[in-house]
Amino acid sequence: MVFAKEMLTAKEQLEKMGHEVLIPIDTLECLKNPKLNESIEHCENFSDIDVDLDHFQKVADSDAIIVLNYSKNGLNGYIGGATLMEIAIARHYGKKIFILNELPSEDDIRYVLEIKLTKPTILNGDISNIQNHTQ
Repeated sequence: MVFAKEMLTAKEQLEKMGHEVLIPIDTLECLKNPKLNESIEHCENFSDIDVDLDHFQKVADSDAIIVLNYSKNGLNGYIGGATLMEIAIARHYGKKIFILNELPSEDDIRYVLEIKLTKPTILNGDISNIQNHTQ
């Protein structure tokens, strides 16, 4: 949720391409307070909704997911634990998995191997490349 601003930008771009886009229920709140998703109270009870379960249901209800893996903590292509869980759910349900930027090395993030096993499509930093894989 550190990339809430980028999520809103990506949503707008994808909608202009004709895609219906679901984003986490707490995106606007996390835009105002990027540390909000680090609060267990927030994640368990945002507007009487469990944030993780809401995210997981949106993955289940979607045709695909797109992971916005920008640089974080000095690591290019960062993917955090919560996003790893969403990738796993997408894989379980047979959804297409798109990742915006190249993955970091397995030396930098141990679970990159597991992400590679999901056979994601890497968009090479250009969200419009999704059009080549959704027709």
